Amino acid sequence: MSLFSDNIRALRVKSKISQEKLAEHLQITRGRYVKYEDGTSEAPYEILKKIAYHFHISIDLLLSVDIRKIDFQDLIYLENNRLILPIQIEPNGDNSIEIVTEKVKAGYLTGYADPEYIESLQQISLPFLGSGKHRGFPVEGDSMPPHEEGSIIVGRYVENIGQVQDGKTYILITKNHGMVYKRLNKNKKNTLVLESDNRFYPNYEVKFSEILEIWEFQCNIGRTDTKQPLTEIESLKEILLELKREVSEIKENTVN
Repeated sequence: MSLFSDNIRALRVKSKISQEKLAEHLQITRGRYVKYEDGTSEAPYEILKKIAYHFHISIDLLLSVDIRKIDFQDLIYLENNRLILPIQIEPNGDNSIEIVTEKVKAGYLTGYADPEYIESLQQISLPFLGSGKHRGFPVEGDSMPPHEEGSIIVGRYVENIGQVQDGKTYILITKNHGMVYKRLNKNKKNTLVLESDNRFYPNYEVKFSEILEIWEFQCNIGRTDTKQPLTEIESLKEILLELKREVSEIKENTVN
């Protein structure tokens, strides 16, 4: 039997529904459904969608995670009561913040929906962040100053792309680009434009269908106090202030 077969059987038993009744809800015959549950036949995409909708669970969890090991209290419920995001709960009931370190970063693309992987992550608590589910991700490269490589960006989970605000920064988990931290803009249909604050790096586009998760920037955890270079506007201000000081000195000398 496959993981999918085990999952649909576990969900059906948990829901106390017969094979015949479930097949009726899926608008297929009982004989056809039984083949999915005993693993002798694979369900096509349309049936997968119907099963996921019926049990209010995402298709990726249905196919890739052993549902029998999941405590459903440790999942975030999204729109339409859909289950998707494994989380860790502290003894006092608050959500802890899992930190995706460089050491475990490579496994995040395959482990983001796996409760066992999430449970293995280091955890911290930052009470000032308020409500929402938060997670920390490592900064890589120099595309988003002043956040330097080695620091941690803490993001708040975004339930749907419609909540993304143009010009704000987000951590994206994508199928083709992996984990990235960029400034986002929704200026094209079904596509996000990703911008780096470091102008050396060109903008690029990511389709909605490529996105696995989005986390909105909340705070930075770093270990450096390096002074950041002045921007063009700040440099101009410095020049004007220096000129103002020089003019004041000239006036004082003239009066004296």
